[in-house]
Amino acid sequence: MWPRVPDQHKPGNPLIPWGLGVTYVLFATIYLFSIYFLSRIPNSGIPAEANGVSAALTLAVCILFGGFMGMLDDWIDLKWRYKAFMPLIAALPLMYYAFANQETVRTSISLPFIGLINFGNFYYFLIIPLMVMVVTNVINMLGGLNGLETVCPAIVLIGMIAISPAQSQILMTGPLIFWLILSYLNVQGKLFVGNTGSFAIGLTVVSFAVITDLKSSLLISIVPYIFNGAFILLSVFFIRHKAKVVFDGKRLVSEHRRSLVTLLTYKRPLTERQVVAIIAGIVALFTALGVIYYLA
Repeated sequence: MWPRVPDQHKPGNPLIPWGLGVTYVLFATIYLFSIYFLSRIPNSGIPAEANGVSAALTLAVCILFGGFMGMLDDWIDLKWRYKAFMPLIAALPLMYYAFANQETVRTSISLPFIGLINFGNFYYFLIIPLMVMVVTNVINMLGGLNGLETVCPAIVLIGMIAISPAQSQILMTGPLIFWLILSYLNVQGKLFVGNTGSFAIGLTVVSFAVITDLKSSLLISIVPYIFNGAFILLSVFFIRHKAKVVFDGKRLVSEHRRSLVTLLTYKRPLTERQVVAIIAGIVALFTALGVIYYLA
């Protein structure tokens, strides 16, 4: 049923089902629409829309946008100059949500060592689109190994859910559980989520951060992603070469340093799971710092 692609980092290059991220898009969308309909029931205990805008529907639309962009990339292999700016379309629902809830959505962001920066109206029309574009793309860029593109975003999402209000936690409980199932299967080498999954989870992370006003925690949590993305782009722009690892049948090794993965494996052979575990640990560390910064 599902198209299969060879797993380049397994002996014999076995064919693995690819593009299973679409199942996350479908499940998350149905779940969030169900949350919205349940919120319309009197005394349901589920928060309804505020100022005529529903957080559940906004999040669902953003995930749908992410899934569509990822599926389009999977189908026609979009060039980076197009892929970089496509998430801006998905910023529109978030801009509308934030603008409609000006009483509760802060236009400021608190950053370590810098302090509070208030962007005013620029937050709606500049900062939100910029966050969506950057976060979605850097999450999509950190992948290629079993578990890397699924476990790390799950860690960031768990950190934000842990410090979000109880009513907001309801929004992500179902999608997170489903994504963790995909993560487990991805680590086991049973499936790939593809760009459909990477873009969808990227939109999930940044949309949830904007809706719950956890922007500062998100920016700290994704520092490893930003480092990896900057590393890759600088290499492409100035050296004109992409990051690449070589699989010798047992371990991964690289002869250059052009990404987070190649930096770890530079003349230091590691198994795929070792690389994923190290990067997941780094992401977990920065996610913990983001949580601590929020609680401090």
